[in-house]
Parts: sequence; structure tokens; C-alpha cells
Amino acid sequence: MNIDDATRTELEAAAFRRLLNHLRDRPGVQNIDMMNLAGFCRNCLSNWLKDASDERGLGLGKEDLRTFVYGMPYDEWKAKNQTEATPEQAAKFAQTPVGQGKHG
Repeated sequence: MNIDDATRTELEAAAFRRLLNHLRDRPGVQNIDMMNLAGFCRNCLSNWLKDASDERGLGLGKEDLRTFVYGMPYDEWKAKNQTEATPEQAAKFAQTPVGQGKHG
């Protein structure tokens, strides 16, 4: 692919915004299912934003970035949308790298 860095960044940003909107439109998709299937979830996205913010010295807070990703405060999203993990979901998660304490 032969595009300049600025255009690549714009395309990546547009795709990321679309991903966030996609996830906000599907609050029934549980984070544990995302972790079990894809190895990341909404919290990972907010953590990655926090890492990028910290690398640039922006001082953005973890909760502010979670609110950005979730489209509302995290505690509010959890109260409205998060369900208790089933034993099957929890067992599968325990087999993932994150569930074993290995963070990427």
C-alpha cells in the first residue's frame, strides 16, 4: 500500500471511530466474550488509549478514556449492560493469556 503517513493516520482514526460506534451500538456484546474470542475488549481499547496518552505526556485519565470508549461513564455502562459471566465464559477466559495474568 502506497499512502503517506498523514493519510494512513486519518484512515486508521476513521476506522477506530467506526469500531467505537459499532461497539456502542452493541452494548449486549459482553467484554468477556470479546476477550475470549478476540483477545481484547472495550477496556483494552481504553487502556491502549491511556498508554498512547502517557507516551505523549497528555495526562488523560483512565476513567475519562473509558468514558470516551464506552460513550458513558464505565460504572453506568456496567450497571446497564454487563451481565455476570457464566461458568463457561469464566473457564474459557481463564485459558486466555490475560486470564492467566499475561498482558499484551
